[in-house]
Amino acid sequence: MSSWHAHLPAGADPDPALLLARESLPRAWARHFAERPERTALGTCDGDSMTYGQLDARSRAVAGRLAAAGLRAGDRILMSAAASLELAVAYVAAQRLGLIVVPVNAAYTQREIDHILADARPSGAIAGSASHAAWMRGAGVVCGPEVELPDGPPPPLDRARCDDLALIAYTSGTTGAPKGAMLSTGNLLASAEAVRLAWRWAPEDRLVLALPLFHLHGLGVGLHGTLVAGASAVLLPKFEVGAVLDAAANERATLFFGVPTMYARLAASARVGELARLRLCVSGSAPLSAELHRALAERAGQRVIERYGMTETVMNVSNPYDGDRRAGSVGLPLPGVELQLAGDGEILVRGPNVFRGYWERPEATAACFTEDGWFRTGDLGVLDSDGYLRIVGRSKELIISGGYNVYPREIEDVLREHPHVQDVAVAGLPSDEWGETVGAWIVPRGDLDVDELLAFAADRLAGYKRPRAVQILDELPRNALGKVLKHKLPAPS
Repeated sequence: MSSWHAHLPAGADPDPALLLARESLPRAWARHFAERPERTALGTCDGDSMTYGQLDARSRAVAGRLAAAGLRAGDRILMSAAASLELAVAYVAAQRLGLIVVPVNAAYTQREIDHILADARPSGAIAGSASHAAWMRGAGVVCGPEVELPDGPPPPLDRARCDDLALIAYTSGTTGAPKGAMLSTGNLLASAEAVRLAWRWAPEDRLVLALPLFHLHGLGVGLHGTLVAGASAVLLPKFEVGAVLDAAANERATLFFGVPTMYARLAASARVGELARLRLCVSGSAPLSAELHRALAERAGQRVIERYGMTETVMNVSNPYDGDRRAGSVGLPLPGVELQLAGDGEILVRGPNVFRGYWERPEATAACFTEDGWFRTGDLGVLDSDGYLRIVGRSKELIISGGYNVYPREIEDVLREHPHVQDVAVAGLPSDEWGETVGAWIVPRGDLDVDELLAFAADRLAGYKRPRAVQILDELPRNALGKVLKHKLPAPS
């Protein structure tokens, strides 16, 4: 019997095909629009809220505006803004219309956005800032999260089927250039259904959602899971300890999802004991230390569930709700997910959650799958005798800072553009607050002003990608073939 059966509540049907029984996200949502229109779906700390019936009506109206502006099913649309009711409505409308959403980090610079524009070739964009709106003019129809476009009659909605493309989520690779992971609406539905089952997500639950909606943790787990479960969420535009704990109390919340950086700040607060009122806390996007796991258990009575997912697969593994939640482990495969380790320890997965490949990159797509269809995660793991997975390293040179993926090659390419940088290597540095931060080892050309270099990087990279430590070297350690030996880089002074 597959280890994912440990996640199922008593009496649940173990057939993994049921994860896709509702065929697509829009069809799953439509069921709640029809059956529980009076139930609250989304709200904010300011007291604004909307029911499922209102979400249905408002998303229909927005879909009509997008259609009147010329957008059609299969078109790509960028979305970049802080979490809000308006953004959530626009996203739901886009999915109902059959558009392919391209989430864009709200911290991206023009350089980063230009790459996505050229690669995805969108027909529209929703931008939450004037700078992003200006940079996205090449996307065609550009508007804010309120979608301030002329009204129009909505075309037929909720027609997406399991294999229809729903998201192109950009993630960098070791070759540097970010590439778009193509996720179908079936991929997204399967992951949402899996965590709904595993975490006993019910219509009565209310989630405090302080994660951004341009990241799959907030979007693919938080928002999708809420609406698939017929539950509710209170949206916070950013994470603040006081705001999260106030929302948990004032909104009678039952759930909170966060990254380890958030939990570290909560654990350091005198109010951490208030987490005890929540039914469940879940951590992901970066490793949660066993020490922090224990601290939260001791100070707040919360044995946080750690789980493991990635852009290409949404959700893979989770500690069980009813079973042993093991510190330092990400748990057992979720419903529908198969997992095995390759000979070198690389984690391989397959299931209805696994993406179809990278946008217009057939070679990269082929390289990340085995001949028999397993997805190569690039992460290294070990399984204990009970089937619990522990992640021990990464075969790819990925840095995870505050829950965000940072790929050294992208940073190296930017720094090499500086006229006084001859050579550079980038690697992660351990951080109690962020998990990891970016370190850069530079071989200068002539006189290099480090502060000026950091300002140069700040103009070209989102904040979490910028180097926090710089070490000047005469040369980088390399092997006989010229490959940089990053494990021999000296610790920054």
